[in-house]
Amino acid sequence: MLSNSHIGIDLGTANTLVYTKNKGLLIDEPTVVAVNTKTKEIVAFGSEAKKMIGKTPTSIEVIRPLKDGVIADFDVTTQLLKLIMQKASKKMGNALRKPTVIVCTPSGATSVERRAIQDAVRQSGAKEVQLMEEPVAAAIGAGLPVNEPVASMIVDIGGGTTEVGIISYGGVVASNTVKAAGDRMDESIIHYIRKEFNVIIGEPTAELVKMTIGYALVPHTEEVMEIRGRDVVTGLPKVVKLSSTQIQEVLRESLEAILEAIRATLEICPPELSGDIVDHGVVLTGGGALLKGLEEWLSSVIEVPVHLAPEPLQSVAIGTGKSFFITTNKRRAMR
Repeated sequence: MLSNSHIGIDLGTANTLVYTKNKGLLIDEPTVVAVNTKTKEIVAFGSEAKKMIGKTPTSIEVIRPLKDGVIADFDVTTQLLKLIMQKASKKMGNALRKPTVIVCTPSGATSVERRAIQDAVRQSGAKEVQLMEEPVAAAIGAGLPVNEPVASMIVDIGGGTTEVGIISYGGVVASNTVKAAGDRMDESIIHYIRKEFNVIIGEPTAELVKMTIGYALVPHTEEVMEIRGRDVVTGLPKVVKLSSTQIQEVLRESLEAILEAIRATLEICPPELSGDIVDHGVVLTGGGALLKGLEEWLSSVIEVPVHLAPEPLQSVAIGTGKSFFITTNKRRAMR
């Protein structure tokens, strides 16, 4: 039986999730911290810090310590992980002491980036840290048969990166990582609104636009929404009306980059496994997988069935937690 001190962490650019086999999902918080610029102490993290984006005085800076799936600010990431571990421990009745942790890394991460993630988790109080490739964790969390001699293709569209992986016999056979994901889509919306309307908006507004009227490249009934920003010329608040067809074009570049990563991964897939993908299709996970029309569009262009994972936002975290169980069963079977 697995101990409560075994936990899985999905340390993502957009969100950090903590999962245990016994308790399920313990923590799901945005990977955002608010730091006092004078003392360098964290004054808020997670949802509380995310609400502060664009609204803080000069004495407080809101930071996203991960960029493109890897650590951009090591010290802040370590502090954030300590706070998350403390919160997880409280939820488990202080049963979480010196846990063994499995944490995910992008399949394209360098050895230096992997070591940085490992060191940050260890310094946050972990007894032992094991790294796991994100596509494998996402596939396990999505319920795919990763340990069988059958190809499972996963496309994990996160905040900083999109991970494309073909998995068979518990390992990655072919993979690709691109920096076209949720954050890039938000940046494209911000740049478009500034260029087209001379209005500045923040990341939270851009994310809301994407979630409300964002569509993949499929025909749809046009939707309209109003947003508020700051006029570049006058400096005064201004209301802008946006349509879903405008935003669809704004997202085109990011979507085509994701498509190219999928095609490139399929091209290097061994021919024996290609037939499995045609039969079983591609599974989408991550927050970006929730973009309207994405399954329909991808299925039409790659001519392979495309499905959404049961819990797309939590697949990686669930996979890290379940991987302990899979590893334990494997060891028992080998005895």
